[in-house]
Amino acid sequence: MKARIREKFTFDAAHAVKTNGELEEIHGHTFRGEIFIEGEIKEGYIMDFLELRRILDNAVAPLMHKNLNKLFENPTTENIALWIAERVKENLPQDVKLYKIVLWEGDENGVEFEF
Repeated sequence: MKARIREKFTFDAAHAVKTNGELEEIHGHTFRGEIFIEGEIKEGYIMDFLELRRILDNAVAPLMHKNLNKLFENPTTENIALWIAERVKENLPQDVKLYKIVLWEGDENGVEFEF
């Protein structure tokens, strides 16, 4: 039986998104997110929550309290979410997959990807 587990995360960072070739003013957000992983239940669980938290923390750590323009050509919420997703995916156990990532830029604006 396949099932999903989820883990929430937050980080604070600054960015200036490029729109129509122009950079907006640099500003900060508390980004809030959630990842969902999917896999078979073995021995009563998909994977240990502590291991998932370690993978997620390692993926998000390079973004914390940073100017995201130094890490991304265009630090949109979409690009940031995909960047986190790649780092999570490459560190999951072989029989577990990233199902979805949700990333909120503040309280009103967010993005969601299903894989």
